[in-house]
Amino acid sequence: MSVIVWIVEGTWPACVDAARARAAPGEEIALLYVRDDTLAETAHGAFAGLLGRGRPERDPGTSLERLAATSGRDLLRAAADRLGRPCMCVERGGRVEREVVAAARDAGLLVCARDGDPARLGPRSLGPATRFVVDHAPCPVLLVWPGEAPRTPLPPPPPHPGRRP
Repeated sequence: MSVIVWIVEGTWPACVDAARARAAPGEEIALLYVRDDTLAETAHGAFAGLLGRGRPERDPGTSLERLAATSGRDLLRAAADRLGRPCMCVERGGRVEREVVAAARDAGLLVCARDGDPARLGPRSLGPATRFVVDHAPCPVLLVWPGEAPRTPLPPPPPHPGRRP
């Protein structure tokens, strides 16, 4: 079985700690960082269409691509250091949620963190990309809190149909 750990700015330490605690000593761990290419593509398009005819060296999309690549390598390096054992570092680009699901195709476990409202339990504790990954992952998903879980009480159950209060 292999473990995929989805590395995202802000929540990656909790994911790495969960993988380190749960993966068997000989189990393969892959740290996955997916950069969202849509921002750089948008900048390329805006520059080419409106501003940059004949001046490709000034294209801001190129700078955004370099920054994203550097950021991804730095996050993966920090995550590998925190993991403290041999692992693979995988960097992909594209639609984040779809790339994570595709990377988990042959995995035995996917570790990711809640990224929505940190003060709420339930569905609102997941952002749209994480919700998509949880719904479409082809393997079991370990969903961790990036910090302390909220201490809010559960709402009461709905009334039983046919029973009057």
